[in-house]
Amino acid sequence: MRFDGTAHYVASDELKLAVNAAITLQRPLLIKGEPGTGKTLLAEEMAGALAAPLFTWHVKSTTKAHQGLYEYDAVSRLRDSQLGDARVHDVRNYIRPGALWQAFVSEQRAVLLIDEIDKADIEFPNDLLRELDRMEFSVDETGETIRAQHRPIIVITSNNEKELPDAFLRRCFFHYINFPDRATLERIIAVHYPGLTGTLVGNALEMFLQLREVPGLKKRPSTSELIDWLKLLLADDLAAQALHESDPAKAIPPLYGALVKNEQDVQLLERLAFMHRRQSQR
Repeated sequence: MRFDGTAHYVASDELKLAVNAAITLQRPLLIKGEPGTGKTLLAEEMAGALAAPLFTWHVKSTTKAHQGLYEYDAVSRLRDSQLGDARVHDVRNYIRPGALWQAFVSEQRAVLLIDEIDKADIEFPNDLLRELDRMEFSVDETGETIRAQHRPIIVITSNNEKELPDAFLRRCFFHYINFPDRATLERIIAVHYPGLTGTLVGNALEMFLQLREVPGLKKRPSTSELIDWLKLLLADDLAAQALHESDPAKAIPPLYGALVKNEQDVQLLERLAFMHRRQSQR
């Protein structure tokens, strides 16, 4: 199995090399990068390119490692026992397989996405070490052992909100998705908006890249936000015209709400625009 990118996902040579190295080593692929750089989408595109089923586990701050294996619904079983339901005699009726269980029993090799692992408790990654190493786990309620029929291709994403344990990192193949350069951004735009070229794209990219370089910006706009912004510009003739006519260095971008996501950054851009106008009037 080899990943060479897709028509809908622009992958750098380094990223494709990392994906294929993880597949060869049969190690989880740990992907880090700025939010909005396509980490989650990578797993989806890998599954499509490799014709493999995709199982996704979206991690939250309250997620426990055991939930990826299975969950036992004791409350429902108690309720059914009070109602005299015959289902209570088989505990399997109250066990819900998690993403790892589903990937393990898949008839063909699957892609398993563990998304935003850094949101969970610091011990969460370590709690998965045994299962990821041995590709098996026990179901305490039934005494059975679930073993992987085919070792899944595991993609783990992280936004670097917290450090991951060394023991966990040692078992992964790591890749950091760097923010795309201008040429790569143009390729990404071409994927989402085929045939869109000219002054609008050039001015939009110039303003977007300048915005990312503003000193003191709390949250720099991401690739996905650039795509959303372009969609708005194409739908709004007035905004597109303003982008054509204005100097990107002198004003806040039109429809800036797609790019700037907190009031501190808006106020910073307003101050910079005001200072630039004052200097221009002298």
